[in-house]
Amino acid sequence: MDDVKKFIDSGILELYVLQQVSSFEAHQVERMATMHPEVKKEINALTHALYGYARSQAVEPDPFTLPLLMARISYMDRLKNGEEPSFPPPITRHSSIADYAQWLDRDDLQLQHPLDQAQLHIIGFTPEVITAIVWLQYGAPPEVHTNELEKFLVVEGTCDITIGETVHSLAPGDALIIPLHLNHYVQVTSDIPCKVILQRAAA
Repeated sequence: MDDVKKFIDSGILELYVLQQVSSFEAHQVERMATMHPEVKKEINALTHALYGYARSQAVEPDPFTLPLLMARISYMDRLKNGEEPSFPPPITRHSSIADYAQWLDRDDLQLQHPLDQAQLHIIGFTPEVITAIVWLQYGAPPEVHTNELEKFLVVEGTCDITIGETVHSLAPGDALIIPLHLNHYVQVTSDIPCKVILQRAAA
């Protein structure tokens, strides 16, 4: 019994649960668990505690992660299929929707499926600037940018972009540049999704 207690107290069970043991050590632990119910019980308790800790530390994924990934895959496929890279003009406070008509009018760059949270079509990509057509169903969560300027040009629908304590209400044709180091978030205020040209440029 003392040998079993020493085995449990040795720390090898914690390493086993974390999958940080050799195959020989894993076989040793599994053999001891078969022979001694208290070892198996301790493994179960450690496993339960590990999963509990993982759940308590879980972070809700950014709702833009999957749409952005899918948009990048789609953009790469378009280039592989012969589409020439394009370089949309930078968004400024004087930009107009017409500046992006050649992309907005393309049949393959329309909303492709029912909208859940967001949908994106990348229309320009360089190491310095990414430009996309984006549909927002509800908005975008709070974030802060430290090394890129985020710019919006509203095409359809309306939204409020809150920067710090200031709310900017935007309608089609309105453009806004988000300053660095300020928390901001987007809330859609129209009955239809808010369609925007989104640009992120290295600062």
